[in-house]
Amino acid sequence: MPKEIELLSSIETKSLTKSFGDLVAVNDVSFSVKKGEIFGFLGPNGAGKSTTMMIFTTLLKPTSGKALIAGFDVMKDPKHVRENIGFVQQETTVDEYLTGRENLLLQSKLNHIPKNEINTRIDEVLELIELSDKQHQAVVTYSGGMRKRLDIAGGLLHHPKVLFLDEPTVGLDIQTRRKIWQYIKKIHTEFEMTIFLTTHYMEEADNLCDRIGIIDGGKIQVIDSPENMKNALGNEIISLVIENSKNHDLFLAELNKIEFIKKINDENLKLILFTSNGTEVIPKIFQISSDLGIKIVTLSLTQPTLDDVFISYTGHEIRDDKSKFNRKIEHAKMKRLRA
Repeated sequence: MPKEIELLSSIETKSLTKSFGDLVAVNDVSFSVKKGEIFGFLGPNGAGKSTTMMIFTTLLKPTSGKALIAGFDVMKDPKHVRENIGFVQQETTVDEYLTGRENLLLQSKLNHIPKNEINTRIDEVLELIELSDKQHQAVVTYSGGMRKRLDIAGGLLHHPKVLFLDEPTVGLDIQTRRKIWQYIKKIHTEFEMTIFLTTHYMEEADNLCDRIGIIDGGKIQVIDSPENMKNALGNEIISLVIENSKNHDLFLAELNKIEFIKKINDENLKLILFTSNGTEVIPKIFQISSDLGIKIVTLSLTQPTLDDVFISYTGHEIRDDKSKFNRKIEHAKMKRLRA
């Protein structure tokens, strides 16, 4: 791999695909992550986020395509990939019967950190995550947020070039979640490392990521900064609920003629309009509805959010529960295990 490419990109994928039998969990994914950026995969459970991350961390082999992590091929050179990454799984992996420091000592030995550097590195990460005063207490006494911070610290001990965080705040309350965000930003600044995270929390992606890849059904729908994604929709969002009418299609056709409307999502009786000038558009909406005899039940004007971006590209809201696609993936995995 050319040196300049390795220096500029921490992650490179080309046509990455992972299938479980007939089900394609990751579908022809190609993208790159710049060195030193925080990049996020945003999508519902079952979108293909964790499957992609498992390929990046050498826990799964791709069906086809290519992935380079820190310049090393996940298929041809998995050992060097593992030496250059940190991986914090969704479920906490710390031993609750050991103290915080004992957990980090165990991680240090597993990562083959030189003996003369172990204590210094442990002290370094404990101070970073603000657990120095709790380091000699058993982890069973730690809160969920403290355990997650300890988990992240374990992934930092060997000074990885790329840190992978799989749903880093899932199951935590919003106050603790925001605290974890602060630590992730702090880690990013202190270590100047590339961070790749997966999440289905809109606020998390918006707050943390330099760029986001929206992934749904195994396919990347769009990659850009959160700000650019929101700006591309227009300055404002008009949401309206209308009563059922035989003139529904005609109403949509007339709305599409309005100059400032960029896009319309039609969810039967609920319409979402992406516009650059809501104050100009709203009177025209009422005029058209009056001419066609369509009753508007509710209408609201808001600023675009990542929720709106996600709906715009996928046609549905993000789901916290297990999607049909996710259930198919789990069924395919279990079927292969039984075979």
